[in-house]
Amino acid sequence: MDRSRRPVLADSSLALLVKGYTWLPDRRRRTDAPLVRTRLMGRHAVALHGPQAVRFFYDERHVERGSALPGPVLSTLFGHGAVHTLDGPLHRGRKGMFLSLLTGPRAVAGVVDAVTADWDETVRSWPGRRIVLFDEASRVLTRGVCRWAGIPLEDGDAVAADLVSLVDGFATAGPRHWRARRARARLEGRLGALVGSVRAGGATAPDGSVLDVVARHRDADGRLLDPRTAAVELLNVVRPTVAVCWFVAYAGHALRRPDVREELRGGDPAYAVAFAHELRRFYPFAPFVGGLAVTDLDWHGEPIPEGAMVLLDLYGQNHDPELWDEPHAFAPQRFLGHPPARDELIPQGGGDPATGHRCPGEDITIALLAALAPRLAGLEYEVPEQDLRIPLNRLPARIRSGFVMESVRVPVPTGQAAPVHTA
Repeated sequence: MDRSRRPVLADSSLALLVKGYTWLPDRRRRTDAPLVRTRLMGRHAVALHGPQAVRFFYDERHVERGSALPGPVLSTLFGHGAVHTLDGPLHRGRKGMFLSLLTGPRAVAGVVDAVTADWDETVRSWPGRRIVLFDEASRVLTRGVCRWAGIPLEDGDAVAADLVSLVDGFATAGPRHWRARRARARLEGRLGALVGSVRAGGATAPDGSVLDVVARHRDADGRLLDPRTAAVELLNVVRPTVAVCWFVAYAGHALRRPDVREELRGGDPAYAVAFAHELRRFYPFAPFVGGLAVTDLDWHGEPIPEGAMVLLDLYGQNHDPELWDEPHAFAPQRFLGHPPARDELIPQGGGDPATGHRCPGEDITIALLAALAPRLAGLEYEVPEQDLRIPLNRLPARIRSGFVMESVRVPVPTGQAAPVHTA
């Protein structure tokens, strides 16, 4: 294409805010080209989708992500100086720390054991209460992951609310965004002071814990992370785990189908994992990820100029009829015996977690959902009249009511006597 004759594109920033998750899929359906061209925040942008596009996007020779993250996202979701802002050797070195903490059977089992123990204890208090599943799950996940990470909690409910705010306010303007900024300042201040105290010997970090490893980590230049950056990276371990509360609430939404609920109650671990995959495919989480073209590129004959914003359409790919049969039907059985290919199912991004920007805690997310969803399905409860809509123009989307449960009854395990209640 002759760039001097390329038509001037209208800026789509407002359309993105209005349409949310459907903005890119709608644009893609209206073009026959292999990519979507637009402008965002005044910058030339192109949008790609599909497994081949995932591999193209996460190739550091094509797209770099560090400088593409807007300041408002760094000030809320990720934090300034986070691993997400790095590329090349610096990124790989810092990412190695995350991989050592979050991957492998021992790490996954540690988080799941801590969270499920807290869940099993917490649900005993639910009978007789009105439960908002989103809120309860956020507190359980916060207490569990902080215990596993070696981070002491003085006020777990307040910390959980702040961690939820980091996710809930990154992609919006107004009160949610400013709430997220205030939450980040509180959390970074608290954790930065904790790191300083650990280094000075005033606080103890369990050997090999997340707190211990982050406090001792040295970057490629041989220097310890400054306390604020160490706090940022501690949050980048804890925050994604607490964000699983979005999917736990979505699990409640999905379990309104009796057939799915009964299958989960059957105790088949393979079905629980398939359910976790389908939750992450079907329900909205991240709409897309972005980076900047590091040089002039070509995508199936379409030029992408150096410096252009490159978007990877996550939500659109996870609902693409060319990849998924009946993509708008919730069908966990699609993954029974057919685990998703690495670059097909990408609710949290794609690529290789060892070398790229894919979330290293993805295995923990899947394992947590596969453990918590059957526990939720095993409860007896009523779903009162409430607003169960999930607006796709809200970023990030969530169930409006948070999924309210009433008249919760916790089944008594076989062989265990029911508790006796006295007035």
